Amino acid sequence: MTRKPEPEVAPRPLTPVELELMHIVWRLGEVSVADVLAALPPERELAYTSVSTVLRILEQKGVVHSRKQGRGHLYSAVLPRDAYEAQSVRHLVETVFDGTPSALVARLVEAVPLSASDVDQLRKLLDAKGRKP
Repeated sequence: MTRKPEPEVAPRPLTPVELELMHIVWRLGEVSVADVLAALPPERELAYTSVSTVLRILEQKGVVHSRKQGRGHLYSAVLPRDAYEAQSVRHLVETVFDGTPSALVARLVEAVPLSASDVDQLRKLLDAKGRKP
């Protein structure tokens, strides 16, 4: 049996519900539908069948892999969180900030409260990036 190669990026952006469930999968590792339901906040009311459907959709997208266990399935991430984050930022820069990364950083600095520690960390990241060829 041949397995599909692991994707470096999601084939298309995840929906808000898909991303919500992926955060749980990334955090917990291998999960059942019941594990995902238990990890959701108490005020988040999703039916077992809804979670199961979303996980199957994520599997069809190649973002998670499942294996049979007993009467159910266990799901694990195929797409690493950092790869999805990088893809999402690239998409945001291209679509919202007209391909200009500095516009994203400028808006971030203006719109989000940053502590002195955050500013220091950003400076270090930018300085290190500026030194790379």
